[in-house]
Amino acid sequence: MALFGRRDRGIEVEIDEVTDEDIDSFVDDLDDEQRAAEDAELLRELAAEQAGDVDDVGAGEGAGEQVRELVRPQGPWDLPDAPATDPERLDLGSLHVPVLPDTDVRLEVNPEGEVVAATLVHGESALQLNAFAAPRRAGIWVEVRAEIRDALNSGGGQATDVEGVFGPELHASVPAEVPGQGVVLSPARFLGIDGPRWFLRGLVTGPAAQDDELLAPLVAAFRQVAVSRGDEAMVVREPLPLRLPADAVEAAAEAAAEAAQQQGFQMPERGPEITEIR
Repeated sequence: MALFGRRDRGIEVEIDEVTDEDIDSFVDDLDDEQRAAEDAELLRELAAEQAGDVDDVGAGEGAGEQVRELVRPQGPWDLPDAPATDPERLDLGSLHVPVLPDTDVRLEVNPEGEVVAATLVHGESALQLNAFAAPRRAGIWVEVRAEIRDALNSGGGQATDVEGVFGPELHASVPAEVPGQGVVLSPARFLGIDGPRWFLRGLVTGPAAQDDELLAPLVAAFRQVAVSRGDEAMVVREPLPLRLPADAVEAAAEAAAEAAQQQGFQMPERGPEITEIR
């Protein structure tokens, strides 16, 4: 017989003597979903310890699937575990993206000048990458996938769970307004990877969303992505910060300086400097 501890639900009862009948009655009054989640948590933690390849796994519906998804022997990687690549990955802060032959890296920047996403482009197909904070004890792809699926199915699109290269993924038709054509359904694939305290989402668009052969180069690139979560506390699902690579910042500064000179402005030269040594 296994005994499972219950959390205090803030119920105060004055009892002279606790009997087996009292205990049975109290247990029956507990929320069934809460009890199932707590029991499942203990069982999954035990299974994770026995497997020896997952340190800590959270409870909740689909957590058994999360055990499998948290194991990433072939990438994408947590940055400290990532193998070296040639050429080296492009450092975008929380994302370290491979630079592969015939594949371009494009950065999406909002009006405030902040990088909000990185997109790998191969031919006419693209793979958009977004990384988010996740709980320490659980992955979120199960929940995120259900939310995307429900939103598309109720909003004029279509989405179906399919077992893919990285585990469960979504094959979808996304509604989009096209000038002169009205609403058009465009094919898309949603990939998701749960890592240690991070979640990586990949959105495939273009012909590769329906053709596994065309998808292969983007899959190869996705495998080599590394995520740098950082140690700071973050709200679950908050986007991990991205930044322009150092050489892009330098190139932008040089372009700005050149543009200013062409417009007749002279950039100020550096004046005398004083170095203090103590």
